[in-house]
Parts: sequence; C-alpha cells; structure tokens
Amino acid sequence: MFRENTDHLQTEFFNTVEGLPAKEKKRLADSWAQSFYTELFSRIDEAPFAKLYSGIYSRPNTPVNILAGIEILKAGFGWSDEELYEAFLFNLQVRYALGLRTLGEGNFELRTLYNFRARVSFHMQNSGENLYDSMFSKVTDEQLEAMKLNTGTQRMDSTLVGSNIRRYSRLQLLVEVLQRVWRMLEEEGEEQKYQDDFSPYIKGTSGQYCYRLKGDLGSHFSAIGELMHKLVEELKARYKEHKSYQVLKRVFTEHFELKYDSGDGDGPKIEVKEGKSLSASSMQSPDDLEATFRSKKGEQSRGYVVNLTETCDKENEVQLITKVQVAPNVTDDQSLMV
Repeated sequence: MFRENTDHLQTEFFNTVEGLPAKEKKRLADSWAQSFYTELFSRIDEAPFAKLYSGIYSRPNTPVNILAGIEILKAGFGWSDEELYEAFLFNLQVRYALGLRTLGEGNFELRTLYNFRARVSFHMQNSGENLYDSMFSKVTDEQLEAMKLNTGTQRMDSTLVGSNIRRYSRLQLLVEVLQRVWRMLEEEGEEQKYQDDFSPYIKGTSGQYCYRLKGDLGSHFSAIGELMHKLVEELKARYKEHKSYQVLKRVFTEHFELKYDSGDGDGPKIEVKEGKSLSASSMQSPDDLEATFRSKKGEQSRGYVVNLTETCDKENEVQLITKVQVAPNVTDDQSLMV
C-alpha cells in the first residue's frame, strides 16, 4: 500500500543529530547533505509512484523519496550496492540527506531496493512512462525557479556508453539465437520435430561451437541461413508473439536476403549479406535489443549514447543539467536536440 513520506518534515526532538556537539552539528548543516536534502530530496514528488503499489489496505511501502534518493546518491558517488547499503545504515551525512536524523531509524533490507527497481523497470516496459525522468524534470523545474536561473542559453554534449552485453562475433550471434529458439521449442515440447536440424548447434555453448570451427566459414553461414528461413516460415503461426521467434525473424532479416529467380520454381535462394552491408542498428545481442554499434574517434562501442543538456548563462550563479537523454548510439546529436 502506498503512503507518502512526510516524517522528515517534523523530526523527533531527541535524535542522533541533536545529540551532536554544536560545532559538528553546524558542520553537518553546512555540508553537501543539507543541500541535497533541501534542493533535491524535499522536492521529490512521490505521488506518481503510487501506481506501482497495490490499492488494497496493507503494510505501507518503504518511502519512495528515500529509495529514489538512494539511487541518486549511488550514481553520484559511484557506489556498489554493498557500499550504498552500508552508507545508508551507518553514514550520518547520507541519512541526513535522506531526511533521517537518527541512526537505526527507517532501515530496510537491500532486497526492498531491488524490488523497487524491478517495479519501476516493469512499469516503463509496459507503459513507456519513465518515472525517474518525470521526477528529474519536476525537481529541475522547481530548482530553476527557486534559484532564478536563466535558461535562454543552453549547451549539450554526448558520450557513448557501452551496454553490459557479451561481445559476439557475427557467427556466434546467429548460433546463440538458434539456441534460444531451441529452448523455446523445448518449453513447448516440440523439439523432437527439429532435432536433426538443431543437432550441430546445441552440443555446447555458442562460443564452443565457433571454437571448434576451422577453414572457410561461408558454408556455416549458409547452413544457418537456410535453417533460419525454414524456422521463420514454419514457426510463425504458433510463435509469432514469442520473443525468441521475434529475435529470430529480426536476425534473419538483418543477416540474410532472399533472391528470387523467375526462371525456376524452387523458391528463393538464401544469400548471406556481406559484413560491410550490415546496418549499424542491427542487433548486437539477444539480451539487449536496442543496443547498436558505432565507431567514434577510432573507438568502437556497442550500446547507447547519453546526451546531457545544461544551462550556460554567464549571469547564473550555478548551472543545472536540465535534460538527460539515452538513445541507441547511432542517434545523432541533431535528433537529440530536436
């Protein structure tokens, strides 16, 4: 059950912070923790996150503003989850920044954070709504107004970020996709029908398959193309909504083409596309369907481009990042500017 966290607005008189000597208490109030609490944490609107929780009367949720604030601190300090959790439990500055004034107050298990991440991610995948992006925009708008910052002039810049995916060779990627289609068939009890077709590709991992090969690889690409075409046609009626089938169809389209000869009735011939003709937006991994390939300043990247926009008016006392965009790394800056 969702409940907004307003406890930080009125803290208990006897708490850890109040027990500090005056000098240390002032040092804490003058630190980054106070700025974080005032300028960010106190501006987090928890209401949009209510849709992640059941409406049935039950145990209240762990405060959303604390969970979101922790994620921001994790990114800012570059912590691992272990370091993040220890800082939350024992670092008074971190707790102060999150509206907590007493050690031991408001503690929760780390799996609570994992569950929250999963809910936010699931919601975005199903609705397209990025709750963190909306939260960032609202907080930034309030900061711009409170600080009276000029936004008429802004600047933007991009950097490439690699996706946390295995780097496949072209052949290994095709075999990996076939193996996942095989597992799909196993789940449905239809593997016997295609046992002979798949037998060369399921004797080990996709990497082990490639490791055993020698000589010209052209015949292996051709054989895989023929099998993929057969599977795309025969599995469509039953599995067209299944992710593994959709990946199979996409990869076949990206790596092979059908050549029709009007002079015979044997059907289309499957031709392997040349490597240089593959699109940079072709699939890099079956575990990340949006990651793309890009070479920039001599460095190759498989993943995304992150674009930041910030104010840059000379009259502003401080400058703020006003927009963060993430897109496949083949997206150019002009598109992100629009």
